[in-house]
This record gives sequence, structure tokens and C-alpha cells, in this order.
Amino acid sequence: MEWSLENVREMVAGGMQSIRECEICAFAIAMCVLLLFMWYCYRVGREHGSSPLHRRYLAGPGRIGGVVGGFMSSDCRNRGKGKHGSMLEEQNGFAFCQSSECFRCTSAGESLNQRLYHSLQDYAKRYTWSGMGRVHKGVRDQGRYLNSRPTIQRPEVFFLPDLPSAPFFSREVQRHDVELLEQSFPALLAEFESIYHQPPARSGSSLPPGWKANNTPRGQWWTYYLVNQGTPLVLNVRRCPRAWRVLGQLRTFIANNVFGNACFSVLTPGALITEHYGPTNVRLRCHLGLRVPPSCELVVGGEPQCWSEGSCLLFDDSFLHRAFHEGGADDGPRVVFMVDLWHPNVAAAERQALDYIFTPGRLDDKEGK
Repeated sequence: MEWSLENVREMVAGGMQSIRECEICAFAIAMCVLLLFMWYCYRVGREHGSSPLHRRYLAGPGRIGGVVGGFMSSDCRNRGKGKHGSMLEEQNGFAFCQSSECFRCTSAGESLNQRLYHSLQDYAKRYTWSGMGRVHKGVRDQGRYLNSRPTIQRPEVFFLPDLPSAPFFSREVQRHDVELLEQSFPALLAEFESIYHQPPARSGSSLPPGWKANNTPRGQWWTYYLVNQGTPLVLNVRRCPRAWRVLGQLRTFIANNVFGNACFSVLTPGALITEHYGPTNVRLRCHLGLRVPPSCELVVGGEPQCWSEGSCLLFDDSFLHRAFHEGGADDGPRVVFMVDLWHPNVAAAERQALDYIFTPGRLDDKEGK
């Protein structure tokens, strides 16, 4: 090869062109990686938002109530389909709603067990198996656990093994949330008064807007849900902004799965809620007494307790439980603000997995639809 000034110029120009092409290629690769990373962050952010209550509230009207062992929660009737829908509107207890959209109306059988296991596998693939020992054990042997439980404690849907069990728990196990609820007593009581004394929602009904009647052997039991089966009820939330803010400040409120509920609950004098079980042992039900006349009692696992105005009562509703108000007409109703909190011995990793598995709608059986 003959070295000349012209040859050197051509070599330098060719080298510079190659460098430019490499820079463009590297830049294109970097942009692709950046776009993929942004897409991943968007997906993760959608699934695990930093403010689940706010995110779910903006999502619109939610799924509502269900049945436990033939005992229907108060808001399930809106999902009922067919000719019996109007009949269930205010007499919606002790009846199977037959709704394909209600989680607790799903039969706890082999089909549900399989869907639980597939959801757990999907969670582990996306995130991790670390800390999933008890959840895996519970999902794998769910049918055996539910069928072999003693009659005093028999959750209807999901049992997490190796959790300490007791009908009632000390307020210290969820001290922050208990103290926050008790400090909010005046605001919650005032908000209850504002929604309770509204005129009836429509002619022929005795209930103000947002209130639902539950069937009881005697007396009246009314509920006003802010969150039902993990989904906010938007119209009710708008009427109770202070209660909604309190829920957003709770550290252990079950806000992301079907086991989470929050409501005002009213028992009129003479009312009886017959004994029944809750759906799971992973939660503690917290009652903040707003109005507590004499002769009102809650019996859980055979142990009786009385509510107290301005104080919280924590109990495991997977135990057989009932409530009654044996006061006279002059005593007025018993009123509590009810929220579902995590059992203190369910670890953070387990909570995240259970939130994923029991996200509202995730376990809906789409086969045959």
C-alpha cells in the first residue's frame, strides 16, 4: 500500500464515519433500554401504588359484599342478577346471592384452591418465594385446613397456618391504629350523625342514602360501607370525607384485598346478629364504640365482651361470634365504626403476597363465561 496524504485522509474519514455509526447504534440501544425500564416502572407502579386507598377510590364504584356460610354481607345485593334482585334489596341476609362477581359467594372447593395456587405461583414468578413458607403451606393444604378446623374457629374462605389464635386481642397489638381511631372518635361520631339522620333514600324505604339492611332473626341491623371487600364505595366515601382520611392514616388497614372492610354498623334495640364465622384468620376486626347503650354484648368464641364509647375492641372474627342489643326502645341504637386490620403476626412479605392473591377480581372464575 502506498502511503500518501490522500490515502491518510481517506483512512481518517472512514474511521470517523465508523465512529459516528457506532455512536448512533449505542444511542439507539440506550434509548430502548430506557424505554423498557420506564415501562417496567409503570407496570409495577400500577400494581403496587404508594396510596392504595386513593388509587382505588379514583377507580370508581366498587365490588360489594357477599355470603359466608349462608350469611350475606349487607352490600352484596347490588351484584345479584335475575328476577330476585328486588327481593334481596333490603332483605339480603341468609340468602345466596348467586352473583358471579362476589368473591365470598364463590364456593370454597377444589376450583378455588387451584386458583389460589396459580395466583401464588404467578406472584412468586413476578417477585419472590422468600418468606412465602406459611402462605404456600396454607394454599397447598387449604381444603384440609378448612375441613379439619374445630367448630369454635372455622374461617370460611382462607386459613393461614401457624398464626396465634384467640377470640379477643389486646389493643397493644395494633396500638398506633387503635389510638388513631380513638383520637378520631368525635369526628367519626359527628360524621355518623350526618349520614344517619338524612331523609330516606326513596319513598317506601326507611333507610337514608347509602345504608343497607341485613336480615336478622329480630330487630334491625344496618350498615354503611365505605370499603367493602377491598373496594371503596365511591358515593358513600364522598359523604364521609373525615372517616376516609382516618382510613388513609391507618398503618394496618387491609386496603388492597377482599378481606378488607370499613363501615358504620347500627344495631337497634332488640336486635340479634346470629352466630357465624368470618372468611379468614389473617385479619383482626376492630370495633370503635360510637354509641353504646346498656345490655349490648359481643360474644366471640364463647367469650362475652361489651363495647365502650370511644374505645376499640379487637377480635378475630374467624371464631364463631354473635352480637345482640337487649336494651329498650329508649336506649337508642348501638353504633360502632368497624375496620379490618392485619393480624399482627402476618409478616410484611406475607401481606404483600396475600394482597396480590386476593386482589378484588383476581380469583374470579372465568371458565364457562
